[in-house]
Amino acid sequence: MFCEKAVELVRELHRMSDGQLPAFNEDGIRQVLEEMKALYEQNQSDVNEAKTEGKSELIPSIKFRHCCLLRNQRCITAYLYDRLLRIRALRWEYGSVLPTTIRFHMCAEEVEWFNQYKKSLASYMRSLGGEEGLDITQDMKPPKSLYIEVRCLKDHGEFEIDDGTVILLKKNSQHFLPRWKCEQLIRQGVLEHVIS
Repeated sequence: MFCEKAVELVRELHRMSDGQLPAFNEDGIRQVLEEMKALYEQNQSDVNEAKTEGKSELIPSIKFRHCCLLRNQRCITAYLYDRLLRIRALRWEYGSVLPTTIRFHMCAEEVEWFNQYKKSLASYMRSLGGEEGLDITQDMKPPKSLYIEVRCLKDHGEFEIDDGTVILLKKNSQHFLPRWKCEQLIRQGVLEHVIS
C-alpha cells in the first residue's frame, strides 16, 4: 500500500520519548524515496498518455498518486525535522560534546548540522556579556544554592575553578563545587549531584 513506510518513519519517532534519539533509518528513507520515484515516473507516463491520447479516465489515478507523493514528502520532512529538533535539544542537555551512544545514532549530515549549530551557538554566546561572553546553557533551572556536593563517576583529571584552585576529579571522589562550574560535567555524565 502507498505511504505505509513513510508513516512508519513518523510512528518510529513518536514511540520514542522526547530525550531519546533513535538510530537514523536510512533504509526506510531510501524505500520511501524509491516509492516516490516510482510514483512520479508512473504519473509522468500517465500524464503524457492522457495529453496525447486524450484519456481522461487516467486523471483520478494521477491525482491519487500525486497525493501519495505529497504525503510521502510531508512524512519525510516531519521525520527529518523532528530529528533535528531532538538533536538541538541534546546540545542544550549534554553540551558541545555528545556521548558516543547518541552520536552513533546520527547520520553524517546530522553530525555536520550539530557541529554547525554548536558553532553558531558558541558565536552567539561570545557576543553576549562583554569580553568573556555569557554561557546561556548554564543554570537551565534556577539554583537553590551556589555550591553543590558532587561525586565523580569516572576519572576526569584536573579541574580548575575560578579562584585558581585545581581539583583532581578521580572516580568515586566527592567534592563541594560551584554549581555553574560543574553543571556541564553533570550533563556529560562525569559527575553526579549528591543529594543528602
